[in-house]
This record gives sequence, structure tokens and C-alpha cells, in this order.
Amino acid sequence: VQLQASGGGLVQAGGSLRLSCAASGRTFSRSIMGWFRQAPGKEREFVAALNWAGGSTYYADSVKGRFTLSRDNAKNTVYLQMNSLKPEDTAVYYCAADSRYTLGRPTSTRRESYDYWGQGTQVTVSS
Repeated sequence: VQLQASGGGLVQAGGSLRLSCAASGRTFSRSIMGWFRQAPGKEREFVAALNWAGGSTYYADSVKGRFTLSRDNAKNTVYLQMNSLKPEDTAVYYCAADSRYTLGRPTSTRRESYDYWGQGTQVTVSS
């Protein structure tokens, strides 16, 4: 079972990037797919999450209105479209899956709730 994150890079402030998280080895169709990020010297923080089955999304206040989640069921892939990027968005971005999610439970923003993790992709936003 693998989550493969990709799409990071170097971009100027105000620019855009699209991150991808491709799942293989199993389906996460009943899972919550999350994105977290970790800047140097800081804790890993929640960015956004998507309920794969229903499509509902949840965003951290710091990215709301700028980042958008979507999914492609045929490709078993989740995307994080990041617009209006700021230098403070610079971090390693990780995708993760909460495969133990059950219907009715609130979407978790806690790292401990996610049991599958991708390897991370670097996003650097220059000022």
C-alpha cells in the first residue's frame, strides 16, 4: 500500500502549484484523505482533508479560499490545487489517509488519526 505525493516545486509568491497524491495497493474510497505540511523547525500541521466517498472537504483557516481539493476516482488520486501561494506556505507537504474513518465521525485534523502516509513533496514559495 502506497501513497505517492508529487507536484511540489519552486514558485514565486502569488503563483500556483498542484500537488497529487496517488494511492496504490488498496482503495481509499471510504477514507478521509488529508494533506499536512511541515516547515523547518515547526510541527507538522493540518492543511486540508477530503472525504473520498462523499467529496466533502475541510480546510485549515490559513489556506481557506486559496487551496482546493479534488479527486479522480479512476486514477485513485487526490489533488491539492494551491493558488495565491505565500512564502509562509513553504514546507514539505505530505498526503495521508485515515482508513479507519467511519461515517458520522468528524473529519480529523490530528496526525494521529491518519494511518497511511506518503513520502512528502517540497513546496518553496519565494517572495
